[in-house]
Amino acid sequence: MIEYQNIFTRTQIHGPPDMGGGAAPEAAGVWPRGDNAYSSSLLGRIGDAQIGPFWLGGWGVAAIATGVAWFVIVGLNMLASVNWDVIEFIRQLFWLSLDPPAPKYGLSFPPMAEGGWFLVASTFLLISVICWWIRLYTRAVDLGMGTHIAWAFASAIWLFLVLGLIRPLLMGSWSEAVPYGIFSHLDWTAAFSIRYGNLFYNPFHMLSIVFLYGSALLFAMHGATILAVSRFGGEREIEQIVDRGTASERAALFWRWTMGFNATMESIHRWAWWFAVLVTLTGGIGILLTGTVVDNWYLWGVKHGIAPPYPDASTLGDPGMGGN
Repeated sequence: MIEYQNIFTRTQIHGPPDMGGGAAPEAAGVWPRGDNAYSSSLLGRIGDAQIGPFWLGGWGVAAIATGVAWFVIVGLNMLASVNWDVIEFIRQLFWLSLDPPAPKYGLSFPPMAEGGWFLVASTFLLISVICWWIRLYTRAVDLGMGTHIAWAFASAIWLFLVLGLIRPLLMGSWSEAVPYGIFSHLDWTAAFSIRYGNLFYNPFHMLSIVFLYGSALLFAMHGATILAVSRFGGEREIEQIVDRGTASERAALFWRWTMGFNATMESIHRWAWWFAVLVTLTGGIGILLTGTVVDNWYLWGVKHGIAPPYPDASTLGDPGMGGN
């Protein structure tokens, strides 16, 4: 007999599409949902097999429209940078970039070819992200849900705003914004760290990394624990919260034995939510302080006993003369 291992196998039962409970969106006086839904066996291997029905509404349409405008502006500028050569566009895609204006323009609006398109694209992206947040929030309220997802997304938007809007405004130059490009974005990150004395000594960056790696570990541990007790019905977590059964008992005992503290079917989701939210929340604070409050994080670290000082060069001998 083959042992039940649901990390590799999943029983799929495809019935009529689940269109959702009641007519909450329609009752809220908004556009009705679509009725197109179907099942995917491939997606059923990793999650729910049903795709749809979809609902966008006014805020969703606005978010997608402005997001597409941002995408097209960035894409056309990249294509123009290779003289409209599609082959070169594909070949150099990872190196292409739409860059912010030069420092000489400050917070003024530059010529379109020298950063103007970047500001226009950024405006569309900002509108898109805000509209999508409003959509998340209003959907949750109309469906009688908590707004936890919207506030988690708001934490990510905080970091986005710090990088592209708040910090450039405080620094007095749009040139401080992050460019749109794959390698150019990575180059910006590396140069940003070097310019301000190594971001690794930024305590909020440290916290952000702790919560980032902690989130990965916590989510993996939670997912693994539920998979481990799903043979006892552990995946029905809501039932286990209100009527604790053998699955949650075993899971809690396992955590107490191996981790030293208890996590319930309900509390682990609070842990996971806070760990994930604090990644971008602390990261945004660290970026906001860089250049505005602290000019060199290494020197700041030396001053506060975090980083070791460089040795005094006057006490070192000449290596060419056999000195130490």
